[in-house]
Amino acid sequence: MDIKKAIEGINIDLDKIADSAAKTIISQLLNIIEYLVEENKELKEENRKLRDENSRLKGEQGKPNIRPQTKGSKDISSESERKKRKKKKLKKSKSKKHKIKVDRTVVCQVDKAKLPPDAVFKGYKTVLVQDIIIKTDNVEFKKEVYYSPSLNEIFLAPLPDGCQGEFGPNVKALIISLHYVHKMTEPAIVEHLRNHGVFISPASVSRMITNKHDSFHQEKQEIVQAGLPSTIYQQMDDTGARVNGKNYYTHILCNDYYIAYFTRPRKDRLTILEILMQGQLSFKFDDLSYALMECMGLPDAMLRRLKQRTSAIVMNKQQAGLLLRKLFPKLQKHHKNRRVILESGAISAYQQSANAISILLTDDAPQFKSITERLALCWIHDGRHYKKLEPIVSQHKRQLENFPGQYWEYYHKLLDYKKSATVAFAKKLSREFDGLFSVKTGYAQLDERIEKTRLKKESLLLVLQYPNIPLHNNASELGARAQARYRDISFQTKNVKGTQGKDTFMTIVATAKKLGVNAFHYILDRISGKLEMPSLAGLIEQRIGSPP
Repeated sequence: MDIKKAIEGINIDLDKIADSAAKTIISQLLNIIEYLVEENKELKEENRKLRDENSRLKGEQGKPNIRPQTKGSKDISSESERKKRKKKKLKKSKSKKHKIKVDRTVVCQVDKAKLPPDAVFKGYKTVLVQDIIIKTDNVEFKKEVYYSPSLNEIFLAPLPDGCQGEFGPNVKALIISLHYVHKMTEPAIVEHLRNHGVFISPASVSRMITNKHDSFHQEKQEIVQAGLPSTIYQQMDDTGARVNGKNYYTHILCNDYYIAYFTRPRKDRLTILEILMQGQLSFKFDDLSYALMECMGLPDAMLRRLKQRTSAIVMNKQQAGLLLRKLFPKLQKHHKNRRVILESGAISAYQQSANAISILLTDDAPQFKSITERLALCWIHDGRHYKKLEPIVSQHKRQLENFPGQYWEYYHKLLDYKKSATVAFAKKLSREFDGLFSVKTGYAQLDERIEKTRLKKESLLLVLQYPNIPLHNNASELGARAQARYRDISFQTKNVKGTQGKDTFMTIVATAKKLGVNAFHYILDRISGKLEMPSLAGLIEQRIGSPP
């Protein structure tokens, strides 16, 4: 007997059942079926993993961990639902000629011998053809040498900026651009350059990508310093990374003006705070931190002792660690309580600092909670949970089909509100939220999901108070996608320099794109020492207050 087909064949319209007791019982049984099917699916997956692990322990091979292809996996994207259907418009011709620089003009002449006697010259018909020339520009520098007998010293003429070593600034900028902008692997870059007459070793390419980039690291820091106060909100997300064989996390911090990358071993609150505080993590134990510790479940005895022995002064990481070792010598054994104390102290210090941001826009991951005064949640992340529901009972399938349409219709109303925000409109949308997310469909898993959305009302509707903040976290997700694409060409970074270089150049490339700056030209301008282009941090400061 095919149980799945049998369950899917149960097609009951509960509204047509007159007996209320029978209707309740049947509804409960249908929901029990859904829970059992879901539980069975999870148990099968857990059983498969245990069998694979058992095989590995025996020295055999388990099932390979291959990511499912998009075609066969469930699509939880909401792109089609949240896009309003628009009337088809006549396509306008998008001429690109005004964007193309004309390097030279060539006159194409007609063979006069083929012209009839009455032919009259009527001017020219212009055709623009794009082409590119790739050639070497190898320079032999003759450096003047002077010797002073009196000083017994040799004076040697310096090379131009960017020409230190065997390669000039154009090669160096091209290598960095090919790797970080065009996502080319190091071996592919070596092959590309050799095909065009540049004799370079893989080690040289690797060094140019990794070493001697202090000025660029400083630029990244300045980008973050300019970007943090540029809007009232910041967006954050994270994705996986590998550093020397270990699992790390690349954190993405961004807004309309910039994107910055930070690769760290963990993704807890202290890591998030260290990023927001630009590496200067500090701690403050006061009423705010004590309240947070209480909410996070710190034992009363520890909390009392901490209150008795601390004062509301700001400490650095070393001072806070020394204090905790004195107060709680055995606290190292209680990692959770130590984490609660440090996170609460860091949150208090951050929220009371002059550079604290008011709003953090993220998904619903726990590490982002309580860090800022207000947390804005992403509607798209919340909407994905509804697409993950896979009912097997026909009645539940019909109920699930109806709700997402109402969900995204409400989302479109929020988009309309952002364009014309009024107090009356905000109150109306707040009431509509309460009505939409208090419905009971009878499909228990859907009802649970609706209730979870309802409990997030304050964070999902923060846009009613601040219409300028986005409704979704797409900007940081796109930043995370860039890191994921980087993993395709470089499985891991090997050391601190490589990791720092990757974060720095991904920050510069992504920020340059947001600001409409050519990344290759910018990198070349810096490596050559010309410094003719304005800094990215300076551009951010110029654009603050203007529409992005």
